Amino acid sequence: PEGLPAVMTITLAIGVQAMAKRNAIVRRLPAIETLGSVSVICTDKTGTLTHNEMMVSSVVTSEQQFRISGSGYIPEGELNLDGKVVVASQSPLLGEVISAGVLCNDASLYSKNAGWLVEGDPMEGALLVLAKKAGFRPDDIKEKWGRTDTIPFDSQHRFMATLHHNHEGEAQILVKGAPEQILSMCRQQLGSNSNLAPLNESYWKQQIENIADKGQRVLALAMRPLPFDQTLLRFNDVENVLVIIGIVGLIDPPREDAIKAVAECRSAGIRVKMITGDHAMTAAAIARRVGLANPDSVLTGLELDEMDDDELARAVKQTDIFARTSPEHKLRLVMALQSQGEVVAMTGDGVNDAPALKRADAGIAMGLKGSEAAKESSELVLTDDNFVSIVAAVREGRTVYDNIVKVIGWTLPTNAGETATITLAILAGMSLPVTPVQILWINLITVSTLGLAMAFEPTEADAMKRPPRPRNKALLTRTIVWQIGLVSLIYLLFVFGIFFYAIDRAYPLELARTMAMNTIVVMEIFYLFFIKNMNQVKYTRHYILGTPTMWVTVMIIVLAQLLITYLPTLQRVFETRPIPINDGLLILTAGVMLYIIAELEKQFRMRFITPK
Repeated sequence: PEGLPAVMTITLAIGVQAMAKRNAIVRRLPAIETLGSVSVICTDKTGTLTHNEMMVSSVVTSEQQFRISGSGYIPEGELNLDGKVVVASQSPLLGEVISAGVLCNDASLYSKNAGWLVEGDPMEGALLVLAKKAGFRPDDIKEKWGRTDTIPFDSQHRFMATLHHNHEGEAQILVKGAPEQILSMCRQQLGSNSNLAPLNESYWKQQIENIADKGQRVLALAMRPLPFDQTLLRFNDVENVLVIIGIVGLIDPPREDAIKAVAECRSAGIRVKMITGDHAMTAAAIARRVGLANPDSVLTGLELDEMDDDELARAVKQTDIFARTSPEHKLRLVMALQSQGEVVAMTGDGVNDAPALKRADAGIAMGLKGSEAAKESSELVLTDDNFVSIVAAVREGRTVYDNIVKVIGWTLPTNAGETATITLAILAGMSLPVTPVQILWINLITVSTLGLAMAFEPTEADAMKRPPRPRNKALLTRTIVWQIGLVSLIYLLFVFGIFFYAIDRAYPLELARTMAMNTIVVMEIFYLFFIKNMNQVKYTRHYILGTPTMWVTVMIIVLAQLLITYLPTLQRVFETRPIPINDGLLILTAGVMLYIIAELEKQFRMRFITPK
């Protein structure tokens, strides 16, 4: 079948177009088939499963716990202490936390079209919103304390530090980052009236757990006074010498559509694994809300570091939540899952995510916040950074694979039937039932049209209700091989039957061949209607009627056959003759019989031999 490679390529290209409409840009064509067999999706949390609109919900100092109301980035809300509304001036410690959050910050908050937007990290933007809610002007704070040096945030050290000087001869280091990391760098805590006290580590750990247990992301802030003449910031300036100011809890609610998408994955036999840099309890709380399996089993980056490859391979089968992880952990997790025979899709956005994206069976880069390195290493780029788009891509991947199987399932049996007809005639030394030019016509008009109609088939109703196909499953299945033999036999019976019927009635050889050629085309049309439902047992509206694309294709074929059968000019080219109406009904009956036989065989096979 010379048209098969072209039709399969077009089928993949149609899949690319469909995915693009669902915010998933395919960078490598074979990735579409891979997506259809994905059994595990490893995804980030922030912005993928959640809205990525952080809002400070809790602030804890050494003496008080505040609750912050509001919505998203809108700088409107109240500060509550023990159920009462307060102002920031009533708590100097709260003011210190807010000032530190504004200064150790690279984001900007601005209004546009009656809405508020954050440029930069959403978490840092939420700290600016907190300052406005408390009545502070971030620009005034930054003007008072000018920044002179910075240690940027990095997933290795998990904190950001800035050095500031004011006009009164004072200097200080401000640090924000993962609470466990900041606590390990602190020896004191800030009390009322700016008094320093020994670090109460158990108090802070309990507060961190309380906040994380509510599904909030926890961030700690610390400081250290410095001599005014120091203008350079080094790592040893922040090691084991800091004073913790307070911690904040930020909430990033899950996407409602992500919850539905996770449920769809579970029904499709796809495990969803969350890999995040958040606190373990925060990750577990979000996992419960989005519906991940095993939300109470969490592995942290430190625990992963202590496992060898064999231990990790066993652990990943039972664990779906990984917290406090680094990009290096992503690569290990991909390799561990692949060692268990899983087909892995991995999301990533940073430069350090590139190795994991490259190693994964389907690397998925974030289009909004992703780096160019991540995009270049991936097979798929999401234009909206939404988990729903990943699931839509997997669904489309399954659809493309199903359609490729249908293309093969239609092309090989029908071509085998044509081949068997010609071969038997040659071996028997008899006149060919169709001429070479007629065979050429059949291949040109049917393979490039009827076969292509399968590429436009919609997603089957149970596409996301069946488990992922095995990695090594062949396209040419035993069922298709059996269909090749069955259809070839039916072709021989009906084509030669009608050919000899015409000869027996003393029809001219040209008319007999015309009837045989039309019999082949009619049987290919009816077999097309069978093959589009090759995996279905129950009768549905689509099962019976098909798609508009299919009907348009069939009408084109029917019109073309009528033209070469009845138009005198084409009769001379293709050596055809007009077919009487009664004989035309006989040919139509052959197509109906092929459909009935194939359908009965499928119903028996799927109900009694290979039941689902």
